[in-house]
Amino acid sequence: MSPALVLGLMTFLFLFFGYLGVPVAFSLTAGVIIGSAFTDVTYAALVQKMFDGVDSEALLAIPFFLLVGELMSSANVVQRVINLSLSLVGHLKGGLSQVVAVFSMFFSEMSGSTTADVAVMSRTLCVSMKREGYDPPFVAAIIASASTIAALVPPSITAVVYGAVGNVSIAGLFMAGFLPGFMIGIGLMIYCYFFGPVGIRRPRSSFGQVGQATKEAALPLMIPVILLGGILTGWFTPTEAGVVAVSWIILVVIPMLNPRHIRNLPRDFCYAGLIYSLPLITIAAATAFGWMLAYLRGAIVISDFITDLAGSDPHLIMLLLVLLFTIVGDFIEPVPTIIIFMPLVNALTEAGSINPVHMGVVLILTLAFGLITPPYGLVLLMASKFVGVPFSKALKAALPIYVVFLTTIVFAIFAPSVILWLPKQVMPQAVGCFKNPSGTGYICPS
Repeated sequence: MSPALVLGLMTFLFLFFGYLGVPVAFSLTAGVIIGSAFTDVTYAALVQKMFDGVDSEALLAIPFFLLVGELMSSANVVQRVINLSLSLVGHLKGGLSQVVAVFSMFFSEMSGSTTADVAVMSRTLCVSMKREGYDPPFVAAIIASASTIAALVPPSITAVVYGAVGNVSIAGLFMAGFLPGFMIGIGLMIYCYFFGPVGIRRPRSSFGQVGQATKEAALPLMIPVILLGGILTGWFTPTEAGVVAVSWIILVVIPMLNPRHIRNLPRDFCYAGLIYSLPLITIAAATAFGWMLAYLRGAIVISDFITDLAGSDPHLIMLLLVLLFTIVGDFIEPVPTIIIFMPLVNALTEAGSINPVHMGVVLILTLAFGLITPPYGLVLLMASKFVGVPFSKALKAALPIYVVFLTTIVFAIFAPSVILWLPKQVMPQAVGCFKNPSGTGYICPS
C-alpha cells in the first residue's frame, strides 16, 4: 500500500473512532497500529516512540500545575480571588460577566489549564449569573471563552508541551503569551460591556474595599509571582517552579486560609494524578501518530504545498498554518495537534525565517480558539454541560465572540515586534538574542 493510502487510512480510522465516542488517545493509537500493519514499522518501534513522547523532563511541570489548580479550587481559596475581581469590575455594565473575564486572567496564572478554569468558574459563578438573569447560553459562552486565556499565559500547559516537543524556550512562550492573553481578556470585557446582558448594576467599590479584597487575596495571588519570578530570575525551571508553588499552597495558603482542608490533601493529589494521566496517554499516542506522519512523508507533502503557495513570506505561511490548525483544532485537542504537526511547524518556521517563539504563540492562540469552535469545541462543550444548556445554543451565543479571537490572531501574526517585546526585555536569550561581543546589551534577530 502506498504511503498516501496508509496515511489516509490512519486519518480515517482516527476520525471514525473519534465520532464513535472513543477517547482521542485510543483513536490515535488504533489508527497508528492498524496503519503500521501495511508498512515495515514494527509494533516494538511504535511502543518505543510512545515512550519517547512522555520521556521528557519538561513535561513534569504539568502535574504540578494541575495540582496547583486542584488545590486552589478544592480548598475554596478561589472565592477570595473572585471577591477581588468583583470589587474591581463588579460595578461595570454586565458586572458578573466582567468578573468572569478578570477572574480568568487571575486564575489562569495559577492553573495553566483551560478545563480547570471552566470547572472552577462554572462551579463558583454560574449560579450567581443565572440568579441575576443572565441568559444560560451566554453564561456558557463567556465562561468557555474566558477559560482559553489559560492556554496563553503562564503556567500554560499547552505552552509547556509546545516548548518540550518543539525545543522552544518555555519561558519565552510564557512571556510572549502575556499580551495575547491580556488582549483576549480585555476584548471579552469590551464585548460584555457593549453587547452583553446588563445584569445587576452594583455601586463602585471604595478604595478601602478594593484594598481589603486585595489583602484577603494576597496569599493566593503570590502563586503567579512565585511561578514567574522564579522562572524569569533563573532560580527555577518551570518544573521546579510548579513544585515551589505547590509547597506554598500546602505550607502557607491552606493552613492560613482553610486549615480544615489539610485532611483532604491525599484526595487532591490522587485527583491531580488522575487528571495528569489523560494528557500523558494522549501525548504518547500523538507522538506515535506524528512519527508515522513523518515516516510516511505526510509532513513534507503538506510543507511543500504551503511553501508552494506562500513561498518564504512569513505572514502568508503563518496565515495558512492558522487555517490548518483552526480546521484540525475543530476535531483534536491542542496537545495532540501540537505533537502530530510539530515536524511540519518546524520546517515552515525555518522556511519563513520566523522566530520559533512567535510561531508558537500564534499557533497556541489558534488552538485556544479551536476550543470554542464546532464540532468539537472541548471547553465550550464542558461549559454547556456544567451550565445545563444544549451545545448548539451555547455555540450560537459564542459566535459573536469569535471576533475577539480572530482580531487577536491577526494582530499576533502581523505584529511580531510587539508580541516579542516583553521576552526581549526580560529574557532576551529565550527569543534568540545573544550578548553583544563588543559591548553591553544583546543583539536580537530582526
